[in-house]
Amino acid sequence: MAETKIKQEVEEIEEETYEKSERKLVIPGETIVSGDDYLPGDFTRKEGDNIIANRYGLSDVRGRVVKIIPVSGVFEPRRGNTVIGRVEDITFSGWIVDIGGPYGAFLPLAECPRFINRNNIDEFAGIGDVLNAKIWSVKKGSVDLTLKSRGLGKLEGGMIIKINSNKVPRVIGKEGSMINLIKDKTGTEITVGQNGFIWVRGELEGEKKAEETIKLIEREASSDGLTEKIENFLGVKK
Repeated sequence: MAETKIKQEVEEIEEETYEKSERKLVIPGETIVSGDDYLPGDFTRKEGDNIIANRYGLSDVRGRVVKIIPVSGVFEPRRGNTVIGRVEDITFSGWIVDIGGPYGAFLPLAECPRFINRNNIDEFAGIGDVLNAKIWSVKKGSVDLTLKSRGLGKLEGGMIIKINSNKVPRVIGKEGSMINLIKDKTGTEITVGQNGFIWVRGELEGEKKAEETIKLIEREASSDGLTEKIENFLGVKK
């Protein structure tokens, strides 16, 4: 009951306006902050009055909520994550999809938004096709996907860029500010998967510029003044 209450409080607080504290690099087992008012967020735990890091990364204190922003590691799938993957095999009941990392992903036929003939599954999506899907179930060693949500489905044409999944929030930016800037200045369509796969479609020059910008963000994700660097790279006039 106590853990459920803490989780509910964390979710409520994270929706409110907050002031971001200075981030610092921490290691597993290190005390980030002390005080009864603080609540544990992602990759942290509470021990007495202390909030302890569960993994290596940047500490982030937002109001009362303390979390870790990982700086390395593979994608850790969670229910509700939107991911981009490539079909690598087809079975009688659905598609096996590569979403990166150590987890296998499966898209059941029943999780498609329209009727599909079992005898012609590859007419909807064949091997090599790219899908934008949502995780609806995470089991030990496997992930189940769904396309039954707005904006999901097959992604036609374009290119796929792979980045560290922990850098995805920086590519998106606050309320989508960074990704919208990239779209606007490169004239491309962009879909970002939380697994670090990013789909970009546009004119060849625009796709290349978008890729260079996204890779720059990945390299400079932990540096100060990132937005200004990206604006300068994209030639934004002040």
